[in-house]
Amino acid sequence: MTPPDAPSAPPPPGGRRQRTGQAGSAAATGLPSLELDLQFGKFAGLATHRAVLSKPRVRRWMQMALRLPAEITVRIVGKEEAHALNRQYRGRDYATNVLTFDYQRAPMVMADLVLCGPVVAREAWMMDRTLEAYYAHLLVHGTLHAQGYDHETNERDALEMEALEVLLVQALGYPNPY
Repeated sequence: MTPPDAPSAPPPPGGRRQRTGQAGSAAATGLPSLELDLQFGKFAGLATHRAVLSKPRVRRWMQMALRLPAEITVRIVGKEEAHALNRQYRGRDYATNVLTFDYQRAPMVMADLVLCGPVVAREAWMMDRTLEAYYAHLLVHGTLHAQGYDHETNERDALEMEALEVLLVQALGYPNPY
């Protein structure tokens, strides 16, 4: 599991941008609206990650985990950028799979999620998961963090978050991530 994310952290370099994307078909699905900005840094194997992470697919995964409307930037980065952000904002000297920067939880969720493509690919391979299924899980995980869920505070919170992740990921058609 991911180490704790940085709640209410200052924006990473290039963070909070003016949103111009469509909120998706939230009204048609009954899910909260999501204004999604999907960004890709440069790293080896980028094309594979772009192929898995279409904007409609990422939106669907994240909307399943939302309780309120949201404006969220998702940035897929290489090891160097992920390492620098993790060191700067969390004091951890390694590249982690996902970082959540939550700025506001209500009445609208506002956050940035930073996922390290090479770390995600390595971990998916090590756990014998598809890249698609693992990204779905990590985006649900990060979206829950953006709304205040935390698995590091105590055992009860960890079990609640994990149970919710399992339900959401399975509802999306993927196997139990744990």
